[in-house]
Amino acid sequence: MATTPLRSQNSQAAGRMKKDESFLGKLGGTLVRKKKAKEVSDLQEEGKNAINAPLSPTPTDIHPEDTMLEENEERTMIEPYSKEEAKFKELVKVLIDWINDVLVEERIIVKTLEEDLYDGQVLQKLLEKLANRKLNVAEVTQSEIGQKQKLQTVLETVNDLLRPQGWAIKWSVDSIHTKNMVAILHLLVALAMHFRAPIRLPEHVSVQVVVVRKREGILQTSHVTEEFTSTTEMMMGRFERDAFDTLFDHAPDKLSVVKKSLITFVNKHLNKLNLEVTELETQFADGVYLVLLMGLLEDYFVPLYNFYLTPESFEQKAHNVAFSFELMQDGGLKKPKARPEDIVNLDLKSTLRVLYNLFTKYKHVE
Repeated sequence: MATTPLRSQNSQAAGRMKKDESFLGKLGGTLVRKKKAKEVSDLQEEGKNAINAPLSPTPTDIHPEDTMLEENEERTMIEPYSKEEAKFKELVKVLIDWINDVLVEERIIVKTLEEDLYDGQVLQKLLEKLANRKLNVAEVTQSEIGQKQKLQTVLETVNDLLRPQGWAIKWSVDSIHTKNMVAILHLLVALAMHFRAPIRLPEHVSVQVVVVRKREGILQTSHVTEEFTSTTEMMMGRFERDAFDTLFDHAPDKLSVVKKSLITFVNKHLNKLNLEVTELETQFADGVYLVLLMGLLEDYFVPLYNFYLTPESFEQKAHNVAFSFELMQDGGLKKPKARPEDIVNLDLKSTLRVLYNLFTKYKHVE
C-alpha cells in the first residue's frame, strides 16, 4: 500500500502536464493564427502598395512643403539620380564659379545655388555687374515680402533684356524664392549666354523632372525631361551656317586637309620668329601666336606692353585674343564671328574660322 500515494502523485502530475500541454497548445495555436493573420495582412498591404506604386511619386525625394499646394498650383523637382549625373554637376559648378568670378570685388561667395540665390540679393548684384547699371532696390531685405519685391524688380529687368532676344521665360518670383533648381538654372544659363560669359557650358545637359499638380484637391504627378543646354552654337544663336559647319557635319575626312593647309600658311610666317605650330586646337588658345601673326602679316612690330607674352589666367588669354581681333579689324577684316572666349576654350571650329579668314586675305603675302 506504500505505493498508492506515489501512483496518486504520478497521476496528479500527469494531469497537470496534460493541462499544461493543452494550455501551451492553445497558446501556440493562438500565436500561429496571429502570425498567419499578420502575414496575410502584410501580403495584402504589399499587394496594395504594388498596385498604387505607379501612381505614387515615392521614388522621388518630395519634401512636405512641396505637397502643400493651392488648387491648380504645381511644383517641379529634379529626380535625385539626375542630380548625380556628371554633366549636371559640371553645369552647376561652372555657373557657381562664374558667379563668384563676377562678384569677386563684392566679396560674395556662392556655395549652393538654391540657398544663395533665392532671396534676390546675389541676383541683384550679379545683374548690376553684368548690365553695368544700378537697380532701385533695398540693399538688404530680411522679410519674405521684401525679398519678393527685390526679386520682382530684378526679374523684370532680366525679362526686359532677354525677351527681345527670343528667350523663353522659364522662371518667376515664386519659383526662384521657393528655391526651384529648374527655374534657377534656366535663369543663369540665359544670363550667361546673353552677356557672353567667358565660360564654356557643358552641352546637352538635361534632367528628369517630377511635376506635382493639385487638381480638385488631389495631387497628381507626371515626369518630363527638362533641357538646360543644347550645343554651344545653338545657345549663342548662331543659326547662319557656313562652310565649316558643313565640313564638320558632312565631310570630317576633309577636315585634316584644311588643317594641314592652315598649318602650312601660319608656319610660313611664324617660322620667321623661329616659332612653329603643330596643333591648331591648342597653340592659338592663349592669343600670343595670333597677335604675332598679325604683326608679321601686316609687317609691323607689336609692342609687348599691348599683350601678355606669357599669359597665365583665362582673362589674360582672352585679352590677347580680343587684341588680335582688333588688329584684324585694323587690317580691313570684318570682326570675327567667334568670341575670344571660344578660342581660349579650345573651340576648334572657331579657331579654324579665324585662321581661314586670315588665309583668304593674306595667302599671297610672302
